Amino acid sequence: MPEVCGNMTGVIADILVQKDDKVEIGQDVMILESMKMHIPIQSDYDGMVKEIMVSKGDVIKAGEVLLVIE
Repeated sequence: MPEVCGNMTGVIADILVQKDDKVEIGQDVMILESMKMHIPIQSDYDGMVKEIMVSKGDVIKAGEVLLVIE
């Protein structure tokens, strides 16, 4: 299954999609706060959000799986 991963360490500031939402390549799915900057995390895949692996406020590491697309 395709996965969207974090590209750097930071805190999940916002989750812009919900389970079963349709997403497209390049669509912002989350906002990561790192070094006091808000960085959009985009989907690399078209499909439906199957599972969201993090919650708002979670600290993530680079490469961590944030959501799964079906």
